[in-house]
Amino acid sequence: MSLTWPRERRITRRAEYTACYDGGERRYTKNFVVFARRSGIAGSGRLGLAVTKKCGNAVARNRIKRVLRSFFRLHQHEMPPMDIVVTPKKHLRADKFSLAFAESELLPLLGELSALVPMESSASAAPASVPGDAA
Repeated sequence: MSLTWPRERRITRRAEYTACYDGGERRYTKNFVVFARRSGIAGSGRLGLAVTKKCGNAVARNRIKRVLRSFFRLHQHEMPPMDIVVTPKKHLRADKFSLAFAESELLPLLGELSALVPMESSASAAPASVPGDAA
């Protein structure tokens, strides 16, 4: 299992962030607002982080982003095929924020978002029988 997070799995452009904000589902936790939108790209989901100056100085913001990236890197197999933007609320304390804290708050949310994505139809797995085709 690779623990890298390639560029194709990141939301990088402002238009992609605003599309997620405007056209996506919002989920709230005690310390985060998560915007999720079905990805137009087949395969795995993409991640965007929006950590503003309200969360603290550069050291605090970088710690929050580093822990969030680690969380998503470790749980990438559980990430639904959606564009997800994670925004921490301003009262999140960076010095108390850890990977265990992120797991306890965001892991149930990933399961909830996975339930929003419809499963692949199993009709393509079995060949369909044609009416009037008797053997």
